[in-house]
Amino acid sequence: MSLRPHALLIAALLAANPAFAQSWQPQTSNTGAELRGLSVVSATVAWASGTKGTVLRTVDGSHWQAMQVPDADKIDFRDIQAFDADTAIAMGAGPGAASRLFRTVDGGAHWTPIATNGYADGFWDGMAFWDKDNGILFGDPVKGRFQVYVTGDGGASWHEVQATGLDALPSEGAFAASGTSIAVAGTGDAWIGTGGASSARVFHSSDRGRTWRAVATPIPAGAAAKGVFSVAFANPKEGVAVGGDYKEARLAGVNGAVTLDAGASWTPLHIQPAGYMSVVAVVPGTKATLVAGGLAGSGVSRDGGKSWTVLDTTPINTVGFGAATSGWAVGPKGLLLKYTGPAL
Repeated sequence: MSLRPHALLIAALLAANPAFAQSWQPQTSNTGAELRGLSVVSATVAWASGTKGTVLRTVDGSHWQAMQVPDADKIDFRDIQAFDADTAIAMGAGPGAASRLFRTVDGGAHWTPIATNGYADGFWDGMAFWDKDNGILFGDPVKGRFQVYVTGDGGASWHEVQATGLDALPSEGAFAASGTSIAVAGTGDAWIGTGGASSARVFHSSDRGRTWRAVATPIPAGAAAKGVFSVAFANPKEGVAVGGDYKEARLAGVNGAVTLDAGASWTPLHIQPAGYMSVVAVVPGTKATLVAGGLAGSGVSRDGGKSWTVLDTTPINTVGFGAATSGWAVGPKGLLLKYTGPAL
């Protein structure tokens, strides 16, 4: 496939938006797939994932290898978790068996299917890891309750948790828009963001997914396209949730919320740029720096989410950082950008 149309599009964006050139620089993704998953290991190693079983990998921070996972050409990889240059888990999102996990331990040369959603009305939304061994995965409600699975062997095997406190409201679900509607911190805390119901909620567990408590956030809800799309925590107490309405990408108003008490209470935020945000990410190695992004563009906060500065207005799906100067963003039609701005 020729990448020339994508290069022309990127050139036009650069010419039209000088700030874009200062913060992000395009890299060749070698794919036209919609990219939604991203996992940054270091300044040189990162993985991304997307539609049609697509996975990308870089080991030098500049050149990306595009690959298709065998027998996954119809799978939409909304999330990916990488541990190093060789080991990664890609999560497919979709109804029933379309929600699947594949694992590689040799840099993508071979992939092993390791789990499939056994519920026909299930839909996996995201996963996160406390450390290289222990992780958690969740999905939309089945029989009125959200699904939660955990692993203790680096994702080689998973088992469903018979958790309490995960009862869903009518029409409530989660968004697999960037695989980041789940976040972890410390040694056992986890949070899940939801939407689509009368209120946009965040569930919190302090015991690795066995028990949960849900709290309403000030992020607008009340429709299938509205709610919390992403959560991130710098530590077990301080976190940010972002979202909005994916059908109204530039709609002004509350599109975030901040908590200082592990999610027991939330204060509204107006994240910049205004509009729909599908991801918020902590910048490792910083005290309180966060980057948010979505179809409205991308913004940065250096004070734990209290105030925000616009990075760019180019639509993206997700961002990830390995350090204050090393990060990437991915988005529609194979869009792949490397952060080249000042240290965050």
